[in-house]
Amino acid sequence: MRKTMSHAALIFLAAVSSVQCGGAGAGGTAGHATAPAGHAAAPAGHAAAPGGHAAAPGEHAAAPGEHAAAPAGHHHGHGHAHSRPAEAPDDALRAVAAIHGGAGPWAVAGYRMGRYALAKLGLPEKSFDLEVIHHSPRNVQFSCIADGAAAATGASLGKLNLSLVEATEAGVETTYRRRSTGQAVTLRPSAAFRARFRDVPREGLAAAGKEVLSLPDAEVFEEVPPPPAGAPR
Repeated sequence: MRKTMSHAALIFLAAVSSVQCGGAGAGGTAGHATAPAGHAAAPAGHAAAPGGHAAAPGEHAAAPGEHAAAPAGHHHGHGHAHSRPAEAPDDALRAVAAIHGGAGPWAVAGYRMGRYALAKLGLPEKSFDLEVIHHSPRNVQFSCIADGAAAATGASLGKLNLSLVEATEAGVETTYRRRSTGQAVTLRPSAAFRARFRDVPREGLAAAGKEVLSLPDAEVFEEVPPPPAGAPR
């Protein structure tokens, strides 16, 4: 009996010793617990990778930072000097009224043309490099376009960079020219615009002007193809 008990005691002690030392069975699990901890270190290492990825994205954060900077640069690269933020409609109408005394459809059309021309020529507002020549009969409908152009561009008779040339109704158009390069764009009211806004009653001018501000470019004006080289305009 003592021999049997002693053998059992030896087995028990061996088992206890095996557990305490992380033997094959328990130690495999405990060792596995260490591996996850080691794995937790790997995610921490992975946090270092994300931290390290944060370092890569830290480096990547620099890339996005650089990428964040790129959009700003991107805006400058593609936007040219002429890209400008969208303008609130009320601000545009006020700008036209400040020059013209009201914001009727033809003056607002002139404003729209002026803004388009500045973008096309890559010029800021109030540039002395801009010259505006408006061709129109002496008739307040068609001549109102010149005031809209002045409101949009800052050109004026007093600065000698806005001039009026008498023309027939069919010849109504406005030329915007960049003096330093000779680059020019000529715009005229579209046929649809002429038909829709001809002879608007005085009481309907403000509403019509607001409507013109919201129309697509093609429903307000069109570019006039340049004449052949050497041909008189």
